[in-house]
Amino acid sequence: MVESENKSSLPCSSTSLSNYFEKDHPDEEKWADCVHCGMCLEACPTYLETGQEQHSPRGRVHLIKSVAEGKLSLDEQLADPVFQCLDCRACTTACPADVDVGGLIEEARGQIREAMPLKGWRGAVSNFFLKGLFPHQNRMQTISGLLKFYQQSGVQKVIRQTGALKVMPSHLAGMESIMPEVKTSVQKKYKDIDVIPAKGTPKARVSMLTGCIMDVMFSDINESTINVLTHNDNEVVIPKSQTCCGALHVHAGDRDTGRKLAKQNIEAFKDSEKVIVNAAGCGCALKEYPELFKDNPEWKAKAEEFSGKVEDISKYLYDSGYEKPKSEIHKRITYHDACHLAHGQGVRHEPRQLLKDIPGVEYTELSNADTCCGSAGIYNLTNPEMAGAVLDRKMEHVPEDVEMISMGNPGCMLQMAMGVQKYGRRSEIVHTIQLLDWAYQKDKQANEKPATVKG
Repeated sequence: MVESENKSSLPCSSTSLSNYFEKDHPDEEKWADCVHCGMCLEACPTYLETGQEQHSPRGRVHLIKSVAEGKLSLDEQLADPVFQCLDCRACTTACPADVDVGGLIEEARGQIREAMPLKGWRGAVSNFFLKGLFPHQNRMQTISGLLKFYQQSGVQKVIRQTGALKVMPSHLAGMESIMPEVKTSVQKKYKDIDVIPAKGTPKARVSMLTGCIMDVMFSDINESTINVLTHNDNEVVIPKSQTCCGALHVHAGDRDTGRKLAKQNIEAFKDSEKVIVNAAGCGCALKEYPELFKDNPEWKAKAEEFSGKVEDISKYLYDSGYEKPKSEIHKRITYHDACHLAHGQGVRHEPRQLLKDIPGVEYTELSNADTCCGSAGIYNLTNPEMAGAVLDRKMEHVPEDVEMISMGNPGCMLQMAMGVQKYGRRSEIVHTIQLLDWAYQKDKQANEKPATVKG
């Protein structure tokens, strides 16, 4: 049961669509094409786990439509199935009519949080992370420093050895155990540099979204992204005024904060010709900014122009051309499709081709590659039991002999690392762009070796 205050026990006083609030209600055109055929059922992770209609895409669309028809209120009967959804978008891929279930879910969540705002400790925690931390680069830098101290001072070692983590909920303790080594963020490293130069003659100048969590927990991947872009003759700009993409806010139903962050990013990148993203969830959120401004023509136009510039790093390299590395990486590798890259952005072939172009890679296709791993932003923290069940199903299909599992989203990397640890596997979790960077680094080292003198 969600701890909240229900403001919708009576019909909403200001509605244009029955029991929904007037502002930003679910778009009826999104459910108009749903004929309840059930093609989405087998693609839905929560339906596969529960077998319950209300936890299927078809059932959720019916519930959302029922509120519009005045048959349901904005209450727990709607809130539970809507917030149990992973928002993985696999249903839209499976749907022959392309019903945008994910868009409906996010709009419905906004309405639910308007009617039933989180209260008590849940509200405090949500506000701390979503409003007090993620949008503020300086505070994220402070968190980065604290985590580095925790890891490097010996405190982490003492806590692990004394078993102090046992007092934490098991899913949080598990998350701590796979936390990557925190390094210097690229925002901090390049704070005094306006343009990071290309390796050779510049062919393009691109801007890069560094992300909030990405630049704290996975700054090495941001560094690899810069390395690969400059290696392929791109100048890289990191706009200083950029902020969190707002994906987590929109997923949580806080669409006002999502809009505020979207406006800041649209302004920060207004002079950019291309916005490169290496986190699938962030990239999908940026591309969907126009959805946040459907009632604001001025900002919708700006959001559409902005979203047209956004590109995942793998697709950008594939489309603009990249140098195939010459050095070999002898690893058996499989690839996991991040939901918001495969289903959200339609990017599937490009990252696989990058992997296959690295000499020495023995590529193995994952049988359920585009099935959700259970990460889904912070779903694995808010819904740990369902996230764990979804991860178990994912891990059943991961070949035991693969040495690396590659992907393009930080949340998936943490969740899959949990799966590898839980099942005692030895597979290393890597971002696709890291592998390309490592191959380039080997090329560079080979070229720097002094020539052998014969004679």
